[in-house]
Amino acid sequence: MRRRYALAAYLAGAVAARVGDEMSGPALMLAGFAVTGSAAAGSALLAGVTISAVVGGPVLGLLLDRVERPGWLLAGALGLYGGGLGLVLLGFGRVSLAAVLGLAVVIGVAGPAVAGGWTAQLPRVVPGRANALDAMTFGVASLLGPALVGGVAEGVGAAGAVVVAGVLIWVAAPVAWGLPRAPAGRKAARVGFAAGVRFVLGNPALARATFTSVGCCMAQGVLTACVPVLGERVLGGAARGAVLLSCAAGAGLVANGVLARSGVAPDVVIRLGALVQGAALALAATGRPAALIGAALLVGAGEGPQLTALFAVRHRESPDHLRGQIFTTGASVKITGFAVGAALAGPLAARSLSGALLLASGIAAVACVRVPVRSRVLGSGPTSRTRHSDTPDPPGV
Repeated sequence: MRRRYALAAYLAGAVAARVGDEMSGPALMLAGFAVTGSAAAGSALLAGVTISAVVGGPVLGLLLDRVERPGWLLAGALGLYGGGLGLVLLGFGRVSLAAVLGLAVVIGVAGPAVAGGWTAQLPRVVPGRANALDAMTFGVASLLGPALVGGVAEGVGAAGAVVVAGVLIWVAAPVAWGLPRAPAGRKAARVGFAAGVRFVLGNPALARATFTSVGCCMAQGVLTACVPVLGERVLGGAARGAVLLSCAAGAGLVANGVLARSGVAPDVVIRLGALVQGAALALAATGRPAALIGAALLVGAGEGPQLTALFAVRHRESPDHLRGQIFTTGASVKITGFAVGAALAGPLAARSLSGALLLASGIAAVACVRVPVRSRVLGSGPTSRTRHSDTPDPPGV
């Protein structure tokens, strides 16, 4: 019973934080679009709040692997993230856009806390087969976040959506505060700043999974930056573009349920997910309403199972004393890939919307390529052929 309660609290906090996180980027993008009337300004804000994760992830992971109460550190990061969104909102119209962008970059450092930092604690909450449930919190957040952004923005404006995002992230902070301590007997993580990066690069399964997932995130960044323009040109309003993201999230949840017990290896699911997303983005480039909705559903069908499979690979391959670094580093490079895609898409979408979507399709297609990786043993921990007895793969992922 206690384990069920702990898992329920973990999942509730994860959903709240991740819904707020999913709202934050599109809400800031809509707010920037509303204030400046420029898609490039909106995509710049989205890129700003995500690109600094490349620094925040490894630093946060290193600290999480060293502190006795990682939940306290996560709670502080969530407080910084949620409060920072409010400060960005206050900056609109009062300071220059460059200053607002700078603040967005600062608060983005805490972004990996919501994704990798939280998921890295899962084996301490409930060891075993909860990866699929954790991955589905991202699907729920992806479903609810854009819908809330669209609904709140239509009702009270984009500023209201930013406020709701910050409040939801703050709501998760007390749950993070109560997450379990690190095990008393764990090996001290007295390793360097880049230990997690070196381990990922030396582990073929992790390296390939990371390469593919980062490419897909870059493609998703392009799509997200195109959403306001797609909404305005195809669906009758910029805020309505968020419906596309909700469609993708709903399809991802359904696809996760269908594949839950399929028995397909997670490494295969990751690459197939990239292939499906590439095809979907090519379909979206046609610019027709029905094709656009179908493309959003296909994107979700590829993205949802891919995320569950990615978590399975990370838990399978990660030693406990580097788990925090591996998860937050993985999250940070994915978020950074998303930011790069969003930054590229803004100016390109203003000139050629179909060109931007075809670029995203090409990026996802390249991510399917099986890159050659030389296996190296970097410190203690598993190689790609070694599994942990305490973190088995969930069935079907």
